[in-house]
Amino acid sequence: MKISVDTTACSGHARCAAAAPELFRLDDDGYVLPVEGEVPKDLEEAARDGELACPERAITLH
Repeated sequence: MKISVDTTACSGHARCAAAAPELFRLDDDGYVLPVEGEVPKDLEEAARDGELACPERAITLH
């Protein structure tokens, strides 16, 4: 599984980072940073939680 982030859609609510801080990092202004590489199997549920927490739907799992 991979995570795509539409950084132009992100409004900086930081709900993804609150739901899955082990996956989603924020910049100094509170906007989510792109996520590199594959999501480890044991963090796939956390990735889904982060995706669902985003009110702008700026996060997509593949």
